[in-house]
Amino acid sequence: MKSYINSDTIQLSPHFNVQEFKCQCGRMHDTLVSDELVQKLEALRTALDCKSIVITSGYRCPDHDAAVSTGKGQHTKGTAADIVCYGQDGQPISSKLVCCTAQDLGFTGIANITSDYDCTHVDVRSSGKWYGNEVCGNGHITDDFYNYFGIIRNDSRKILVKGIDVSYAQGKIDWDKVKISGRVEFALLRTGYGKEISQTDSTFERNYSECKRLGIPCGAYWYSYAKSAEEARQEAKTFLQIISGKTFEYPIYFDLEEQSQFALGKKVCSDMVQAFCDEIEKAGYYAGLYCSTSYLNSHISDSIKNRYAIWVAQYNDKCTYTSDYGIWQHSVAGHPEYDVLGTGSVYGVEGQCDLDYAYIDYPSIIKSAGLNGFSKPDSKPDLEKEKPEKSTLEQILDHVASIDNKLS
Repeated sequence: MKSYINSDTIQLSPHFNVQEFKCQCGRMHDTLVSDELVQKLEALRTALDCKSIVITSGYRCPDHDAAVSTGKGQHTKGTAADIVCYGQDGQPISSKLVCCTAQDLGFTGIANITSDYDCTHVDVRSSGKWYGNEVCGNGHITDDFYNYFGIIRNDSRKILVKGIDVSYAQGKIDWDKVKISGRVEFALLRTGYGKEISQTDSTFERNYSECKRLGIPCGAYWYSYAKSAEEARQEAKTFLQIISGKTFEYPIYFDLEEQSQFALGKKVCSDMVQAFCDEIEKAGYYAGLYCSTSYLNSHISDSIKNRYAIWVAQYNDKCTYTSDYGIWQHSVAGHPEYDVLGTGSVYGVEGQCDLDYAYIDYPSIIKSAGLNGFSKPDSKPDLEKEKPEKSTLEQILDHVASIDNKLS
């Protein structure tokens, strides 16, 4: 929390100035503003792709707050703002959507506060949580705005965590901002491409070290240009040299997406995946495949799809891939026309990045099995409690067992 004199014009963040938070009582007194509030407002602006966010009420002195509210609310502490969010078309964004997005970003106090649903209260209170509807009263209303407003989430499967996948294309990422954005609970890092060490992604080492510093669980992927199983095996060996000594909470993926590879046919593509993943597993890593829904269906054999962790790409309002998968990449950087579930922008990342949903608790599975650089614990956890779907559980247990056999 910081205090500013009445005349301060300090820029608090790229899009918010201290003057926007001044009390509207008209008297000359200091203004309290929470750094966390400002940072989360920036994250909200990014998540909604706002043209602007107008603060209709920020800090309130106790007298002014008493005149309009209780006299001792979050506004008096500098932790709250009443806002109207405007889209790129200049029109107000529905408070229903603002409430849901603020919930996703971790605001601890949220409410729609006008009958036309344009104005929203958000705060970062440190004691408890309050999701309200001030149009209907100030009582505690709900734990989930999606259910309260009848907004159906785009994917019916249970989303455990949300993440991003990044590469050199995102440049130098401000991971501290990414951490507080509320949108990123894991990251998948491009390690490189091809068969040579010199083809390591220029941002991999920094991205990895920043994720470890901030406690952001991460996985890694290798962009393939292989044209045969032997070349895929060589790519895996190069990949293993680069990730040696590192730990990953998410799988290690073979990234298959070149048209020249698919032109080789289903058998060659499947053989390449098998060769790469076999090398990865022999080294003690949890192996997976990244591929689009259409090519998973047409160019990858069922035995491969059922054998390895699947990270599926499909830029739609839902994923139509019918076999088991652990992660869905639902938005792709640089193609806003595909971004039907929300903007591909994340606070701390210049431009856009790919967005992902994870449906499997990979960190627990990987750490319990002692894979991806982690030491195996003495006692084994009850994986039955962590996997609600039998088919997925069977796949994971078979997968881990096969890796154990290769390592023994």
